[in-house]
Amino acid sequence: MPKKSYKKKHLTSFQLIILGFAGVILLGSILLMLPFSSVDRIPTPFHEALFTATSAVCVTGLVVKDTGSYWSLAGQTIILVLIQIGGLGVVTVAASVSLLSGKKISLMQRSTLQDAISAPKVGGIVRLTRFILKGTFLIEAAGALLLLPVFLWDYKGKGIWLSVFHSISAFCNAGFDILGTSANPFPSLTGYSANVLVNVVIMLLIIIGGIGFLTWDDIYTNKMKFKRYRMQSKIILVTTACLILIPIIFFFTCDLKNLSAGNRLLAAAFQSVTTRTAGFNTIDISKMSEASKAVMILLMLIGGSPGSTAGGIKTTTVVVLIVFVRANLMEAAGCNVFNRRLDETAIRKASVVMCTNLFLILTGTIFMEIMQPFSLSDVMFEVFSAMGTVGMSAGITRDVCMASRMVLVFLMFCGRIGSLTFALSLKGHRHG
Repeated sequence: MPKKSYKKKHLTSFQLIILGFAGVILLGSILLMLPFSSVDRIPTPFHEALFTATSAVCVTGLVVKDTGSYWSLAGQTIILVLIQIGGLGVVTVAASVSLLSGKKISLMQRSTLQDAISAPKVGGIVRLTRFILKGTFLIEAAGALLLLPVFLWDYKGKGIWLSVFHSISAFCNAGFDILGTSANPFPSLTGYSANVLVNVVIMLLIIIGGIGFLTWDDIYTNKMKFKRYRMQSKIILVTTACLILIPIIFFFTCDLKNLSAGNRLLAAAFQSVTTRTAGFNTIDISKMSEASKAVMILLMLIGGSPGSTAGGIKTTTVVVLIVFVRANLMEAAGCNVFNRRLDETAIRKASVVMCTNLFLILTGTIFMEIMQPFSLSDVMFEVFSAMGTVGMSAGITRDVCMASRMVLVFLMFCGRIGSLTFALSLKGHRHG
């Protein structure tokens, strides 16, 4: 009788990415549940710890407990570590540990790294990982030093911790702040709405973190020679500039009319930058007009760029779909960007990402409305914020039931790992 041969099954790159993120979230949840993580030294319920850990690892910023007044220094440190791991990516952090310990990166690990940071090829992935690590810590350190004078003046010695925390949170596009008190919880950066230095530094950190590691590499390698950049980098830089400037004009002309011209421009610029993925705010979101909220929902859907600390469907996906629709309306022979023809695979992936995201958003919105009868616009705002890993809130996240919170947890998770990664992880064969 012939012996049965059992083929050893391997996890795909996408499954490894998902398991990595899930493992870090679970560990973070357990640590945040422990009494030492809260100021009052009491255990935190699992669902609240899970929500906070997911929001941190998925660099979102939605919270059910005020980070500044509820969590102790130990709890805030755990949250910051989770943000850093989530911003860099679990796979990147794991590879970094291997590099620092002198171990060689296997071909499978290189392939997983390629998928994790959206690199075009496996070759040079180790060099790129080292570049990402050095760049990340240098930029975060520079951000902390620039924020230090302001926070030292306002908070004395505690200002050092505040500078480090908010620099990392901004660069990783997380949107967590620790400025809240028991008397004034969930303030974000509203206390610094007129402070030019804080606004500009936070905006720069968000933009740098949101354009993607590969774009940094292009800028570092080719300097100001734009023509030498990869097509992806060109698309990202041009689209990012448009998605910052156009909303600034909209917010300045259509909203914030109670502010002086200078503060109005500063607030419009900050909201334009932060809305796509970071989640900080310097003004009360609930007081903005419905038209502005609609624009913010669109920006949250788009998000940042591939291979970055940001979420959303990504700037490149939007451009590919716009070019594809335009080519079809014009009955053009092909889809061209910067005199380069778009590959059909890129168009298919962009379509899948958009459809999957919209399906998850629609399903999440319906489920939350069934659970609790909140305003549809408020529920949509929270759902888009979770899916885009933005972290802005219309103020209902803290009041929704446990089932609705779990919906937001799932959406944050899908938003960070990418809906396409989640879908491809369900495939049985090994990613090649």
